[in-house]
Amino acid sequence: MELFTAVRNCGLPFLFFVVFQSPSLAAITTELAPSTPSPSRLGNVISWRANSNDINAGSLLYRFSAGPANGNLRVVKDFSSSNQFDWTTIDSEGLYVIQVDVLNQATGEIATASSPYDMLPIAGQDPVVSATENPLVFIYSAPPCTNGGKMQVNFSRADGFCPLQTTKALPCRSGSTMNFYLAGMQANSAYLVEHVVTQPTSPTTAGPLMQFTTGDVPTAITSLSAAKQQVLQSSFSAATDWILLQGPINFPPFATDLSGNIIWYYPQALSFLTRPDVDGRFFGIRNTGPDASGSLLRIFDLAGNTVQETNAAAINARLAALGKRQIGVFHHEARRLPDGNIATLGTVEQILTDVQGPGPVDVIGDMIIILDPNFQVVWTWDSFDYLDVTRKAVLGETCKNSGACMSHFLAPDGNDWTHANAVQQTPEGNLLISLRHQDWVVKLDYENGNGDGHVLWRLGNEGDFTIQSDDPNAWFSHQHDANFLGDNVTLALFDNGNTRRASDPNANSRGQVLVVDEENRTVDLLLNQDLAVYSVAVGSAQRLPNGDYHFDAGFVGLSAISFEVTRTGNIRRAIQAGFPEYRTFRMPDLYSGLD
Repeated sequence: MELFTAVRNCGLPFLFFVVFQSPSLAAITTELAPSTPSPSRLGNVISWRANSNDINAGSLLYRFSAGPANGNLRVVKDFSSSNQFDWTTIDSEGLYVIQVDVLNQATGEIATASSPYDMLPIAGQDPVVSATENPLVFIYSAPPCTNGGKMQVNFSRADGFCPLQTTKALPCRSGSTMNFYLAGMQANSAYLVEHVVTQPTSPTTAGPLMQFTTGDVPTAITSLSAAKQQVLQSSFSAATDWILLQGPINFPPFATDLSGNIIWYYPQALSFLTRPDVDGRFFGIRNTGPDASGSLLRIFDLAGNTVQETNAAAINARLAALGKRQIGVFHHEARRLPDGNIATLGTVEQILTDVQGPGPVDVIGDMIIILDPNFQVVWTWDSFDYLDVTRKAVLGETCKNSGACMSHFLAPDGNDWTHANAVQQTPEGNLLISLRHQDWVVKLDYENGNGDGHVLWRLGNEGDFTIQSDDPNAWFSHQHDANFLGDNVTLALFDNGNTRRASDPNANSRGQVLVVDEENRTVDLLLNQDLAVYSVAVGSAQRLPNGDYHFDAGFVGLSAISFEVTRTGNIRRAIQAGFPEYRTFRMPDLYSGLD
């Protein structure tokens, strides 16, 4: 008898099909083995392997979790066919628990093994600066400080050439050392560093001033076409957001200063660097292989360590349990929501007959998936359930004629119907989704996770709003990265302009800022900047602290150009990368994330 069952291990739920068999057949045995015996120092990467056997037929999947022995475990690597993973932490010294759950896909049986592991401090009575495998990233470790206070670390180039940087302030712990990643530094340069402790009732104190030197950026990074940076237009005005985080398509992401010098990199290729997370972490998507198991959603830290990772196949098991359509791959978006959950996009497919063409046609849409911090599905939205499937892609894109489809599996070609590329939770708690091939930005009923997903409005040509402009082609088309600002009225996006370009071969891409009056269903253009280049795909938009706007024209020929545009429409800065880039972001440091 086959029943749908929920099994919970150490607070981590997993939904799957269980086949009830006699107890004598329940015979998965598993053990965990670390590459380095316990103990090890904070920051050292430990490779873990699960050695498992099952007398029953069926392929095995492995999920790894980790956490302090006196706390909760968190999924680090979701169910996959890989029986090993790398793990480290700099949070605090002490005893940790590593756990593996082993699932037999054929029988539904699951076995769990765990192992304690002791992490030792780096610092003793004095602070210590230690290297990581990334020559531009270091660990600063300081002795404990008194509870109730906060510690942060300041560092800058010894010659004063670059801005002073400050890590996030961490609450003091009297029983544990304080550890920070230092990142955002030029290669082969001497840096000065010290920590500062603030207490509510005591004077601020500082640690000793220390010096260290960064190393070379590997040739694998400097030889990237995208790493060939050219400043097309510079500005004498100082910029607090002096870092440009760049995500070249299908290559390792990196960050530069505004002169194009590399100050940080991630060593692995990503299909999409989607956004910075908080606390020096980042979201990325990597799609490889012939099926959903090769589509990875990953959160990683400044040192390049994977903090958490899931894959589309693991999410599909949970979607199936909820009676939802399966996804093909993750794509274009992964970001943290205000409540700590994660929003991402997945492709969905359906064969429709005589709807978007004669006979059966593979139609490719999108699903928004909201995941909790342990990758459980808590909310979904499926384009097939809420949009008019008879409204084809505006320019008739198919996978073969556009070359821009995500992986699809039901037919050799398919109609690239929606091609979503951004999701945002709006300030009042609903969701905004950018649908490139519909030329629409659509607002959905989310209500902080309690909404039913119905369409609240459609912004764009043939949508629900009137745009008040003398420009006959004022509406955006094939747009990217639409986001409301904090006032929930001002909307910034990158207007690729493909639909305008289809009728006017001289049309360029634009940076747009719109003022949206939801009550009266009208839109005014606050900024409609012709960028004098045409980006056929990708792009991003961001308001900067000085009131200017940042736009990434991500696919200009075989290059990308990041612009800073003033509120009055003057281009203040322009930096060109030698390869297309999905998104770029201006940041004051690598710790803060984005507003």
